[in-house]
Amino acid sequence: MNLKDDLNFSENETMPRHIAIIMDGNNRWAKKRFLPSLAGHKSAVKSVRSVIEGCVELGVESLSLFAFSTENWKRPALEVKGLMELFGIALDRETKKLNKHNIRLKVIGDKSRFSASLQARIKKAEELTQGNSGLKLNIAANYGGQWDITQAAKQFALDCVAGKCTPDDLDESLFNQYVSLADQAKPDLCIRTGGESRISNFLVWQMAYTEYHFVDCLWPDFDKKNLLVAIKDFTSRERRFGRTSEQLEEK
Repeated sequence: MNLKDDLNFSENETMPRHIAIIMDGNNRWAKKRFLPSLAGHKSAVKSVRSVIEGCVELGVESLSLFAFSTENWKRPALEVKGLMELFGIALDRETKKLNKHNIRLKVIGDKSRFSASLQARIKKAEELTQGNSGLKLNIAANYGGQWDITQAAKQFALDCVAGKCTPDDLDESLFNQYVSLADQAKPDLCIRTGGESRISNFLVWQMAYTEYHFVDCLWPDFDKKNLLVAIKDFTSRERRFGRTSEQLEEK
């Protein structure tokens, strides 16, 4: 039995092309078990694997995971250090598996703040998988939606100075070419674990028309079944994009 069968998923239901996930609750998961915070982050790796596997099985085109925000540098220095080390270890251990399953890895965010060693590991992982045609796996690290919009505006301004375009050329379509993930479909569904109901500066530009699914489940406890519930919720919604229900029925 495949994942679609588990929830009686009909072939005529619309599968989200791009799923974004705000992976929240690692610290609380560890605290409930009287463990150090880093134990929660380590345990979360299995949830990442599970969701990646689920998206591959379901034929989802893109999966974007919010791993580390620009605001997360404010956390205790020891925790940040541990997160950076864990990120590097995960890249070393998982990249070959991703490549084996035809998954393309892309890390988005301001990578300049990472150590030279971590930047090199990111580059190596991206280069190894860049030719793959399966799931597009995006890891947002040192990423913030406002940062993304700001860097896009700066790049557009530089192109104007270079004579490649003029301010009058700017519209939503052109600006979209400067933000992260411009080559991918916009997220259809955003899942946030941990019981909070906010997007925390994640893909602000890209998620203008995204459907949101908030769950109390802490991220280390999230699995394929939780993913299917979120997708089933998504398929039950009417996405109008400014139109009326009657207009959609006519189509």
